[in-house]
Amino acid sequence: MALNIISNYAANVAHRNLSASDEMATRSLSKLSSGTRVVSARDDAASMAIGARLNATTQALKTASVNVGQANSMLQIADGGMATIDDVLVRMKTLAVQASSGNLSDTERGFLNDEFTELRDEIDRIASSTNFNGIQLLGDGGDVSLNLTPGADNAALTPQFGFDRFAITDNNYWAKDPNESGVTDNGFDLRIQEIVSGQVIATIVTNIDFGVDRIQSIDVTDFAATGGTQAIAPGENAVLNFDELGLSITVNTNFSDTVDYVSVGGGANDFGFNSTNTDFMGSGIDTSGGQFFLMEADKGQQLSDTIDFQVGGGNTANDRLSIDLTPVDSAVLGSADIGLETLEDLGPNAINTASDAQNAVEVVTRAIDDLQRARAAVGTSQNRLDFAAQNLASTQENTESARSTLLDLDVAAEMTAFTSKQILVQSGVAMLAQANQMPQNLLRLLQG
Repeated sequence: MALNIISNYAANVAHRNLSASDEMATRSLSKLSSGTRVVSARDDAASMAIGARLNATTQALKTASVNVGQANSMLQIADGGMATIDDVLVRMKTLAVQASSGNLSDTERGFLNDEFTELRDEIDRIASSTNFNGIQLLGDGGDVSLNLTPGADNAALTPQFGFDRFAITDNNYWAKDPNESGVTDNGFDLRIQEIVSGQVIATIVTNIDFGVDRIQSIDVTDFAATGGTQAIAPGENAVLNFDELGLSITVNTNFSDTVDYVSVGGGANDFGFNSTNTDFMGSGIDTSGGQFFLMEADKGQQLSDTIDFQVGGGNTANDRLSIDLTPVDSAVLGSADIGLETLEDLGPNAINTASDAQNAVEVVTRAIDDLQRARAAVGTSQNRLDFAAQNLASTQENTESARSTLLDLDVAAEMTAFTSKQILVQSGVAMLAQANQMPQNLLRLLQG
């Protein structure tokens, strides 16, 4: 090979090999630092694709395991409620048997009957209040809800004027019924008024048994569309929390226009009780008599026949498990699923006489049997969920192992390869330095 100064073939070869060694060492270093064999698709596209699917399946199975745990917790709550109802039924049967005896007078039976009917009400209360995250487990909920029937009294409490949703946040407060007339005479009226120039206040006055009970006001001036720091943009919402009254109101962008309308009226544009405004925002709605809603009872969460739990990572019927729920309130217990007389059918004088008490013994006995059938169904579902949890755990372990085989790095092997590549890099650097010295040897010929 001819000796020349312009080209240095040996240096070029050394540089190319050094670049290749450095790139391989860099890739090896990225694998060691990440702990994965496939850092990018260039390393192994097929393994990356399969591994990504396996990883998604693993994460889905972890969530499914959480679902199974929550389902078991739900059923434990249901079983606990049924256990209490069972204790109540045992006491009711004791009372019925005692009242069946001829040695008692009507007075003593009256005492027993009072306890019997109170215990029946307690069964309904337990069935109504036993829930998991708002899902009824033993019977329909007896929550109080708003009577949202449209009318002149609430014509301005609509999305058109900014009111998207009214929600009860304290059911116990609104369920109060001091005069025992029901909750339909509980309610509230909403007033929006300009108290002083430029200041707009939203006030809610609550009524229990048609009597003023509580009042709470919120300054809504900043919600004004013009110059308001909290003006609501189109498509957005805000929530007004009247926490002292157990109410919240979700408002939309039109509420900002409402605040604007009230704030420029000097009091003439107020709406609510005793307001002088009879043409709210030009809509022809008379708000001088107030804008209000009343309550209605027994419109709460209803008991579902079944609840579907996602116990798999897919979207097939086999990835879901349906759990049947059976009501165990006084309207059902005792019917034996064939329409026989129930605890509710016994009426207020369930064991006032010996013959009524003897009949009640049979009804309560059937009620106990009905409860045990419902409780056995819960136990069956719990056992099935336990096996589902075991299968999920096994599947999750095996799926994770498969993913690990495809994607996780053999650190020992890769460290060995990295050491080799480091040596190649160091050798390449040394040889490139030697190759770069070769043209200098030609200078001796020129000097001679």
